[in-house]
Amino acid sequence: MFSRLSIRARITLGSVAAATILLLLALVVVRVAVQNILADADSSLAASDLTSFVTDIKANPDEAVDDPGTGVLVYITDPAGDVQVNTLPRDITEAIERATTTDETFVLKDDHGDHDDERSYIVASQTVSTAEGTWELFAARSTSSSELALRGLDRILIIAGIALLLGFGIASWALASAALRPVNAMRRQAEQLSGDTSAALPVGAARDELSALATTLNDFLSRIRASTDREKQMVSDAAHELRTPLAALKTQLELAHGDFGNAEALAAQVTSAEASVDRLSSLATNLLELSRMENEVSRGSASAGVLVDEFMGCIDRARLVGMSRSARVDFTVDVAQETTEYAVAAQSFGRVVDNLLANALAAISAEGEVVASLVQDESSLRLEVIDSGPGMPEEFIPIAFDRFSRPDSSRTESTGGSGLGLALVNAIASAAGGSATVENAPNGLRATVLFPNM
Repeated sequence: MFSRLSIRARITLGSVAAATILLLLALVVVRVAVQNILADADSSLAASDLTSFVTDIKANPDEAVDDPGTGVLVYITDPAGDVQVNTLPRDITEAIERATTTDETFVLKDDHGDHDDERSYIVASQTVSTAEGTWELFAARSTSSSELALRGLDRILIIAGIALLLGFGIASWALASAALRPVNAMRRQAEQLSGDTSAALPVGAARDELSALATTLNDFLSRIRASTDREKQMVSDAAHELRTPLAALKTQLELAHGDFGNAEALAAQVTSAEASVDRLSSLATNLLELSRMENEVSRGSASAGVLVDEFMGCIDRARLVGMSRSARVDFTVDVAQETTEYAVAAQSFGRVVDNLLANALAAISAEGEVVASLVQDESSLRLEVIDSGPGMPEEFIPIAFDRFSRPDSSRTESTGGSGLGLALVNAIASAAGGSATVENAPNGLRATVLFPNM
């Protein structure tokens, strides 16, 4: 039930409950302290009533004790046990006659009559030793005035406590409302975010938890908007990239219909259609790989020895491709600590090497050269691919790792790549905590990827 209440109500009720407990403890302490003070005062007054009698007995032990003044309640017996003075109520007298003097004070009740007429007395007792023997003296003081004062104090404390709790509850409600006002402003602003892509949650001037929350949420919104923009751009670019091979495939299939009687022409059209399908398949594969890299939580790891094996497999595949063009693919490996772990799966590492080698082979001319190296140092594993091609335009290098970016003169050029190879390389390197760079070398292009040690 409590959890269903508003935050303002829960703060108020919780504050009032805590204040009630603390106030009750404070009131009990005050009440007990005042009660003790009044009891000590009654005890002191009762003891002071015996002072004059003690002095008189010590000075004149053979003389009779003078009668006390009006309102003084005493009970005095001489050494023979005779009562010299008795101004106490009967019930108190009977209780004192059964008591033993201890030179201390104690409390007795006069229960004569109705229960409502009961009165308490605080009694001070004292003994006085003389040559004839020991005198026993008792003095009593009614505690009625103290009890009346305590009852009045109780009423005041109860009324004051209720008033304080009401005031505290109202103040807590007002303070909670003021503290939650920025939250309401954030809620109203959040309702408008769906219609305004540039709006942000208000951040208060105070450096408090709400300001920190608003700042964190604004950062989150910025990341979400950036991700949404990237997704929209990716969909737009993907649609643009898919349109060309799909249009080419459709044209090739239409031409194939006209060549059913010509086996050689039909075979040529089918071969062209297969090339278009391969391009579509490569594009879809790269898109899926990029999406997986961005959404995958755990990306795996591999040792340096496993990565070397994967690297050699990529070299073998690249050499087979290069043989058809009389291109040469060389490599160097400098890895001493094969047990060192890196935050990249072997398959992902292979895709990096394959993409870089494929790009290099596509860029070089016949009888060109590609040199790949894998070098390990104390902090990282460096993959480097250098080709003898024409390099990249300097203005293209800053965007070389963007999706669907190509240095081709036309995005619709059928022979161009999908523009996702380097984007995939960069995504895998970033996921492993590393980096990817490209730069023009003296005789070609150099691509470098760093994988830091785990």
